[in-house]
Amino acid sequence: MPIYAYRCSSCDCQKDVMQKMSDAPLSTCPECGKETFAKQLTAAGFQLKGSGYYVTDFKNGSKKPDAKEVKPETKPGAVPTPSPAPAASTASTPVASGTA
Repeated sequence: MPIYAYRCSSCDCQKDVMQKMSDAPLSTCPECGKETFAKQLTAAGFQLKGSGYYVTDFKNGSKKPDAKEVKPETKPGAVPTPSPAPAASTASTPVASGTA
């Protein structure tokens, strides 16, 4: 749910209010009661709720490496070496020997 910053132009009261995006903006100041309470332009603030999110996630900013296949480094212009051919069959073919 987004957190919006409001400020009253009459009494200079400032408050952060958690509202749904579909809620109408507030206009009445909670301190002086005048209709000069307006939403301020600020960086987005939000609150995460529900299971699956932990406060410690993303605190240090480091990312875990992806579990993708690591490819070996190759030099530019290098030709990949082919894999060895399978071993030849050791079975011999019969040779006809005879006198004519």
